[in-house]
Amino acid sequence: MRIGGLARVTGVSVRALRHYEQAELISCERAANGYRLYAPATAVRVRNIRALVGAGLTLDDVRVFLPCLDGDVTASPPTARTLGVALRRLAVMDERIAAQVAVRDRLAAALAEATGGPVRIRPVA
Repeated sequence: MRIGGLARVTGVSVRALRHYEQAELISCERAANGYRLYAPATAVRVRNIRALVGAGLTLDDVRVFLPCLDGDVTASPPTARTLGVALRRLAVMDERIAAQVAVRDRLAAALAEATGGPVRIRPVA
């Protein structure tokens, strides 16, 4: 399957597929004309990469999951290494959220001081 076909069946851009290849998460053969040719099973791997990235992992984090990317990654039993990666990524996200909340609170306080009253913070939907 050529790169455009893989992009269509997985819903991933051609650019992202090249990025995954550069990160050595997927591989391909080259046709005589230089076109990338992917095995049909690569679609499963790409979907798993997308699921892990969608859950907040980086491509470097995803590399730890290589042994199970060709199957049902969510059904594979976690290893100490994969759990460690996920827990570290969660801690990073928590730190970023806390930093953003602190910035929001400072802005709300500055607005309250400037307007002479409390500022209503609406939750983002």
